Order: sequence, then C-alpha cells, then structure tokens
Amino acid sequence: MRVLVTGGAGFIGSHIVSALRAHGHEAVVLDALLPSAHPVPPARPPEVEWIHADVRDRAAVDAALRGVDAVCHQAAMVGLGKDFADAPDYVGCNDLGTATLLAAMAGAGVRDLTLAGSMVVYGEGRYDCPAHGRVAPGPRAGADLAAGRFEPGCPVCGAELTPGLIDEDARTDPRNVYAVTKLAQEHLAASWARATGGRALSLRYHNVYGPGMPRDTPYAGVASFFRSSLARGEAPRVFEDGGQRRDFVHVRDVASANALALAFVRTREPGTLAAYNTGSGEPHTVGEMAGALAAAHGGPDPVVTGEYRLGDVRHITASSLRLRTDLGWRPEVGFAAGMAEFARSGQRAAAVP
Repeated sequence: MRVLVTGGAGFIGSHIVSALRAHGHEAVVLDALLPSAHPVPPARPPEVEWIHADVRDRAAVDAALRGVDAVCHQAAMVGLGKDFADAPDYVGCNDLGTATLLAAMAGAGVRDLTLAGSMVVYGEGRYDCPAHGRVAPGPRAGADLAAGRFEPGCPVCGAELTPGLIDEDARTDPRNVYAVTKLAQEHLAASWARATGGRALSLRYHNVYGPGMPRDTPYAGVASFFRSSLARGEAPRVFEDGGQRRDFVHVRDVASANALALAFVRTREPGTLAAYNTGSGEPHTVGEMAGALAAAHGGPDPVVTGEYRLGDVRHITASSLRLRTDLGWRPEVGFAAGMAEFARSGQRAAAVP
C-alpha cells in the first residue's frame, strides 16, 4: 500500500513512516518543515519520497496524492502554545490544513484516512461522585487554582471525586484552542466520509513521548519540557502539585497503532468515522513521570512549583479497550522502561527563537 503521511518528518510522523516501511508499505512524506518544529533539517531516508510543502497548499497536496491508496494525517500544530495570540495559527494549520487535504482526497478518489486525534477533545476525564455517580465537572476556576485547589469537585454537591479511565463514548468538551481544532478535525473528517463514502479512523493520542521529541519549545508536551530541563542540568518544574493523572504512551506504540489502523480502516463501513483512544492504559501522575525521568537521567530532582495553566485539565486517562479489541493492538513499551530509554535518548534540536 502506498501511504501519504502528512507531517511525516515530525516526532510522531517519522516513527509512523518507519512502522509503515516495516509492515511492507510505501510511504510518501509531505511536510512543511517549519523552522519552529525543524530548526535542523531532518534526515531523509532515500527509500522514502519526500515532498517539502504545506498541507494547506492544494496544488502540492494534489500532486502528493497521485498513486496514493490511503492517507495518514499527522500534520498539525500541537500543544497549548504561548497564549491566545496563537489561535489563528492553530486554526490555520490544523483545520484549514485538514479541510484542504480532505478536499484534495475527495477530488483524487482516495477514500481511506487515519487521523492524529487527541485526548484533549474530552476536556476533563472521567469522574465519579460517591453520592451522584458519574459526573462531568466544568472548567476549573482561576481563583481555585491560585489558591492551590486543583482537584475538581462534584458539580452537584462539591464532594471529592474519584478519577477513572475515559472511553470513546464520553462527551467531548474541548477547553483550549488546540483542543477545539482537534475536535474540528474529527468533524471535518466525518463530513468528508459521509459526502464521499470515505472511511476514517481518529486515533485519540494520549501523552505521547519517546526518542526524537523536540526540545526547548513551548509547543511540545510535558515529557519534552522535563527532558529539556534535565538536558540543561536544570530541575524539571512540575506544575500544580504534581498529582495530575495522565496516560503516557510510547511513540513506537502509537506508530504501530497507526500501521494497524491503516489496514483496519479498509474494512470499515463507507461513510463513517470511528474514534479510538490510544493510550497505555497505565495511568501515572505528572510528578511520577518527572521523578522517573530525573532518576533515570541522574537528576536533578523535580521541583513542584504550584504554577498552573487555565487551559489544562486535572486528570485525563484512557481506556484503550476498543483499540485493543477491534485492531488487536497491544502497547509493548511499559512506563519504567520507556522513561528510562527516553531519559537517555536524544531530542530534536531546539527551535529557533
């Protein structure tokens, strides 16, 4: 199968290209190679066709789709960014880019798509109240965060809640610009599928980490922030009280999920999009992750700062049972081994200021 991988030069995309080749597929990479993500040009394996272009360039996308059987759409601006001034860039890269790609796919007759989704579409994760059962707390108030009250309470009685694993049937509740654009990507893909008879899968990545993460950029994930600090000889700065629960999933496991998804999507009913959580199923706190990285790297120990970001959520951990059941996927890299490897592995060069 010949697969177009948008954003194929990026952290996750490059691992997907390797996984596709290992499964016997032919990969075509389309990547804008923006300096903010690629200050140093990446290596280009001679066996892979490369197209240096923006996914918003319709003519370039049309050319890239020639002879392609399926698309793996990874190109996106990620993370919370610096502030709301980044909103036009997020919407342009993520949503206009996706719309341009889908329009080109419609014209080219390419009908199979896997999409880099995200757990951020859920907002907060799953919570249970001892008196009211499953509840959905609203956004946390700035005054509570400033006072160090980080845990959301029951929206009915204010009681302490028990976090759990969220599944794909949970309501979506995006709470920052990036999250809004990721949910919009899914809606665009679903509309494309209905209009064209296409078939789409959205893999809702949880906190992806591993070799090749970018360093010293405001657009990377928390694991990259901590690893960058350790590389500079500085203590990782852990926001809130470090008790935020996340699902840290290794990039090679995410890449293997994409390879399986590209085969599975061809068996799906035309005109549909299905979402799949893509996480390890092994929740850990942010503080635990920082401690594991620091210990494996040789310190210094993390510092809990009490700082916070309004766009953050407290707990979001995945049930990936649907992905395991339908696609036969199993994560192979455990938390301890993955963090030990990440602590010793190289990162991508720092972004241009």
